[in-house]
Amino acid sequence: MRLDSRDAVPPRPGEGEPRLPWVVGVSGASGTPYAASVLRGLLDAGLPVDLVVSRAARLTLLDETGIAWRDSTWPRSLASWLGVDPSVISAAAAADLLRHWSCGDLAAGPSSGSYLTRGMIVVPASTAAVAGIALGLSKDLLQRAADVTLKEGRRLVVVPREMPFTRSTLLHMLSLHDAGAVVAAASPGFYAGATDARALVDFVAGKILDAAGVPNDLLRRWTGELGAARRPPS
Repeated sequence: MRLDSRDAVPPRPGEGEPRLPWVVGVSGASGTPYAASVLRGLLDAGLPVDLVVSRAARLTLLDETGIAWRDSTWPRSLASWLGVDPSVISAAAAADLLRHWSCGDLAAGPSSGSYLTRGMIVVPASTAAVAGIALGLSKDLLQRAADVTLKEGRRLVVVPREMPFTRSTLLHMLSLHDAGAVVAAASPGFYAGATDARALVDFVAGKILDAAGVPNDLLRRWTGELGAARRPPS
């Protein structure tokens, strides 16, 4: 599915084929553009997505984009956030490419290990989310889904954005690493020739998807040639 195409939504999985989504958890740290770029990358790759937006993230989204997230009209909110026609999101939801779970719903699918997923990406991850996941607090669906991802041995990518890091946050990140998670700080690289903020955001999102094993073309990759990024793409 390409988000810029209204009729490119793939069909539902065939009978007997399990739906294996990526769970994307958005916490309250500043950095909603990173989450939007990751969501675009997953959907463009044709991969199912289960979305969880924390209560704090709704405040951040409102502050950074002016979008008031509402669970009751989430396709419309998500379309505004991703900058696409609402019909594209509605079609993706109808094809079961997209599901949304309320962060307060601890009976939701991703709260159980028997609910099959490819893994989970927490982007951006606030220091509170990092701590909650590292300590196994499961205070909301985002933290619970991340805990389930770890206990089931699935890929968990956690993207802390806030800095500088305190000692306790560094220890929590080390605990996540030791538990098998990938800690991918939102640190853009400048060697790819970015000329605007969107390119820097996409660089980080591309690296996040790389860590998740999702093919993407969000960033201009290093070729081993100095100065190559300053030349126009061929």
